[in-house]
Amino acid sequence: MLETVFVNNIFAETASFEEKALALFRYQYANNNVYRHWCSILNVDPSSIKKLSSIPFLPISFFKTHRVVCGNFEPDVIFQSSGTTQTTNSRHFVKDVSLYKQSFLTAFSHFYGEAGQWCILGLLPSYLERKDSSLVMMVDELIKLSGEPDSGFYLYDIDKLARTLRHLEKAAQPTILIGVTYALLDFAAQYPMPLKSTIIMETGGMKGKRKELTRQEVHSALKEAFGLQQIHSEYGMTELLSQAYSNGDGRFVCPHWMKVLVRDEEDPLKVKTSGKGVLNIIDLANIYSCAFIATDDVGIIGDDGSFEVCGRMDNSDIRGCSLLVV
Repeated sequence: MLETVFVNNIFAETASFEEKALALFRYQYANNNVYRHWCSILNVDPSSIKKLSSIPFLPISFFKTHRVVCGNFEPDVIFQSSGTTQTTNSRHFVKDVSLYKQSFLTAFSHFYGEAGQWCILGLLPSYLERKDSSLVMMVDELIKLSGEPDSGFYLYDIDKLARTLRHLEKAAQPTILIGVTYALLDFAAQYPMPLKSTIIMETGGMKGKRKELTRQEVHSALKEAFGLQQIHSEYGMTELLSQAYSNGDGRFVCPHWMKVLVRDEEDPLKVKTSGKGVLNIIDLANIYSCAFIATDDVGIIGDDGSFEVCGRMDNSDIRGCSLLVV
């Protein structure tokens, strides 16, 4: 079956991305009722789809109102977004959670090397209190694989986090502190310290805890507090099984099974591979849901495929795990 072929080959750099995407489009058109209905509303003839920019993208809001799945299955896990009390949470029905784990571990290894090389610290207080967060599952798995005794989550005990970081810095232990933005800012304000062996990685998300800041303002505050030249970032969301990473300046790079395009805000069917617009994401790891997602994030894609996020469309919900306006 095609899905078996994808599971076996999605992370291998064999066939071209476009070939894989077009094959997956045909599979999902045939097996995903929600996606096929959306394509019919757009009057899309599947036989006419010959290139990436012609593939229809499903509005991300459908994950809030529909069960976006291929076929009928009992999910291994249902990831939910961390929306506020005024918003409806997205739900991602994941048929095979091992596919998600393979995706984030392969991507992490590509950008940062094996997890065992690092001490992994998670500062995700609001997410850690939930059992359905894809971000928490990812960080938890990285912590387990790191093998470092100091690796772990820090809920609200930031005094202990500060002591741990000082200990790790003294030992020159390579460390990654992954944190939700508001918690990192709170920590930086109370425990500034010079860091030489530690990477700070923000995952976005103010969750109404603070005034919305630009990414430049957030990164400037963190760099000043910790004496760092760059702040890293992770771009992911409940509706995806893959993440993009930035090692500074807010420019994200995708793993080879993920690609970002831009659509015209006034004409959503006008899609380009570079330039400024609203971001469309192809995540080939989304085999059993929908790999072609029209997000609410506005951004700029460079000629090399890297991208930055410039904010959200005015009429979009403020997602708890969304990225900051820049």
